[in-house]
Amino acid sequence: MAHLRSRRRLALAVPVVLSLTASLGFLPAAATAAPATASAAQSADAPKLAYVVNTATDGRTIASVQRAIAAAGGTVVITYDTIGVIVAHSANPDFGAQIRTVRGVQSAGATRTAPLVSAGTTDQGAADYLTAAEAAKVEAAATAGSEPLEADQWDLRAIGADKAAQINPGSRKVTVAVIDTGVDDTHPDLAPNFSAGQSANCVGGVADTSEGAWRPYTADDYHGTHVAGEIAAARNDIGVAGVAPGVKVSSIKVSDPYNGLFYPESVVCAFVFAADHGVEITNNSYYVDPWLYNCMDDPDQRAIVDAVNRAQLYAQSKGTLHLASAGNSNHDLDADAIVDDSSPDDSTPVERTIDPHECFDVPTQLPGIVTVSATGVQNLKSYYSSYGKGVVDVAAPGGDRLYQIPDTPSKNGRILSTMPNNQYAFLQGTSMASPHAAGVAALLKSEHPWASPQELQLLLKAQADRTACPESYDQNGDGTQDAVCEGGTSVNGFYGHGIVNALRAVQ
Repeated sequence: MAHLRSRRRLALAVPVVLSLTASLGFLPAAATAAPATASAAQSADAPKLAYVVNTATDGRTIASVQRAIAAAGGTVVITYDTIGVIVAHSANPDFGAQIRTVRGVQSAGATRTAPLVSAGTTDQGAADYLTAAEAAKVEAAATAGSEPLEADQWDLRAIGADKAAQINPGSRKVTVAVIDTGVDDTHPDLAPNFSAGQSANCVGGVADTSEGAWRPYTADDYHGTHVAGEIAAARNDIGVAGVAPGVKVSSIKVSDPYNGLFYPESVVCAFVFAADHGVEITNNSYYVDPWLYNCMDDPDQRAIVDAVNRAQLYAQSKGTLHLASAGNSNHDLDADAIVDDSSPDDSTPVERTIDPHECFDVPTQLPGIVTVSATGVQNLKSYYSSYGKGVVDVAAPGGDRLYQIPDTPSKNGRILSTMPNNQYAFLQGTSMASPHAAGVAALLKSEHPWASPQELQLLLKAQADRTACPESYDQNGDGTQDAVCEGGTSVNGFYGHGIVNALRAVQ
């Protein structure tokens, strides 16, 4: 979703933002006079794009830049003064280039390659819904004291979460915010632990906290609901259980209603909202669209990295730990080169070869964010999971439907969790691994309430089960290694510091 890992530093206060962004390769923009007015070529019906404009945080500079935005044919949507990020809209095709020359602007660029309103469909991957007949079979295998569908939750047993719940299910004072497609808080497994006061719809960059704004648009926008159940589905004799069934979970919706994409301005809003509403942990099972990797030699992509990084660092400075998925491309994020043929994903993708040390998966590769790879029931890296020495921090169950099949009633290698409209389904991905690690982090926060994000991350790594590189990773048996794991038992590219352990987190 996850090199800056060797260069990772953490923010202790807001003023540190600029020095940290410099570590990502940023240099201040050239200071010149205000830009000319909007291009004469701009037509009344020209497509409008969204932009992030990143500035110094003093009021005088921000006000000056806001005036320049208007002069260049732009409209300010919202200004995040504390981090110096302005979200703007403009139909001026030269808007980005003009604003980058304004005194006080440190980076600026378009957050998308398609107009603000565009048709599209959301593809969240195939969900394998649990039928009534299958549910009855699973319930028949339930043991005393377990949830009705827990027999199919091999993932909980893999990290000792079932036993951990008997010791400490997590504190009601800890909230994990699911930054995603929205959460159906009416689901009976989620309603007991849902925190509406820490939930919002951040689509477009402005937080909407009206009743239900945080919910999915339709039942097809199920990703966030599934993630929420993995973290904190209640132990209430209904359905499934989460890794930390006693903590609270909130929803910060960031998926575009037209194409389901997670644009930068929405994610900036989400991190700031989480920070300002006392969220202890965020789960980020996505990458910021439209670029799978944002390259620092491109002014638009550079601005995206800058804006999202400022927001997530601000949240860290307020005490929020972020966890993010490593990605499902089976990419080595510490390789010399990666072929990206999926970007931009909001218009026409163009194949490009990128250097993952200069082009970053956002937010996963940002400083201080815990990157999580996925494993299956055999504690082996899932076939799809991206990896990389010095990139992956920890691993967690994400499922593997091809090569790691559990001995459960449904014999489904994916992860079973909650879905909208009181349903349950199996999904797999590093999107599922990250919430398992977030649940363990929530248990650690429950045990160590005064732990800072930095300390919490160290605790998460310390309690993980050290897992060595496999001798062979030829998953399909064709004689070719499907991925190469580098490193030793303590730290390596497949599992980072190891596979998270919920039971150890509460002992």
